[in-house]
Amino acid sequence: MLSVFAFIFLVRILLFVASYYSIPISIVSVTSSLLLLSWRWIYLKVNPVDVLKKTPWDIFIFAYAMYIVVYGLHNIGLTSFLIQLVEPIIGDHLFTASITMGSLLSVMSNIFNNHPALMIGTFTLTEMHLDPVVLKTLYLANIIGSDIGALLFPTGTLATLIWMHILKRNKINISWGQYLKVTIRVIPITVIFTLVVLYLWIEIFFY
Repeated sequence: MLSVFAFIFLVRILLFVASYYSIPISIVSVTSSLLLLSWRWIYLKVNPVDVLKKTPWDIFIFAYAMYIVVYGLHNIGLTSFLIQLVEPIIGDHLFTASITMGSLLSVMSNIFNNHPALMIGTFTLTEMHLDPVVLKTLYLANIIGSDIGALLFPTGTLATLIWMHILKRNKINISWGQYLKVTIRVIPITVIFTLVVLYLWIEIFFY
């Protein structure tokens, strides 16, 4: 098990290295997956075909469909609308801007799923021609909203959907009500706290 964790940690490092040298991270991801499946086949004698059988294809289809829907909304003016909505607020103060973008991405992530929402958030920021420090700060706020804020509802992240699918397959039933009873108390305050810490970090070290 330790060797598997070490391999995954190495893959994470290689993703950053590949990005730095302009190597498509898809190459690293696919190669690493094939190596892991090969190791599993050789040492555990588990045929990789079982992955195809156990994969929750309906969840992946949902996620892919959301990309199409969100990109379609981008093409018909969602990004332009968001720019008009947040640009006056972002111009006021970095703290307000961070809270606004982080909260907005949290909401959109729970509606659209976090990765399509982050795509729209990125389009929004890059089209506003912001100061480099402000742009990087707000992009980090976007990530906080799409990674932490997205956990409010089960539909917010692909990982949560797959987790709930695995639980259901193993006859462990967690209802949306049970899930929300915890997340509604934990996620909003965690998002706000993290955004405040981000703002303070930028203020102390970059201004």
